[in-house]
Amino acid sequence: MTGTVQPTHPQLAVSAAIFRDGKVLLTRRARSPAKGFYSLPGGRVEFGESLHQALKREVDEETGLEIEIIGLAGWREVLPSTGGAGHYLILSFAARWIAREPRLNEELDDYRWIGPDALAGLGDLKLTGGLEEVIQAAARLVGS
Repeated sequence: MTGTVQPTHPQLAVSAAIFRDGKVLLTRRARSPAKGFYSLPGGRVEFGESLHQALKREVDEETGLEIEIIGLAGWREVLPSTGGAGHYLILSFAARWIAREPRLNEELDDYRWIGPDALAGLGDLKLTGGLEEVIQAAARLVGS
């Protein structure tokens, strides 16, 4: 995506804190934005698509998982930086794993199922900003 022209207006995106057996799925970005950082699967909402439709589509495209969406866990705004990153408003949802095993697409290069309480001890992993707060809020919604 190097050399890609960024939109001149904010982009709406969704992400999912997917819980399975008390653990949440973290995925590592294989390319920009946030290359090398662990985050939640998700992506842009397409015109005419509901937030839930976009979330299920993005999770399926990136991980192959089938999920049940529980509710909105939080949001985050990513502002443009000098490195050329875009402006995103990301709505993060709590979700439960329903079926299938992770099958990552080219946007991701690793995944881990991690207990929400273990996030603070993951000093070796680079996490996207605000990830811990969203996961804690999602865990409360899911009841994990």
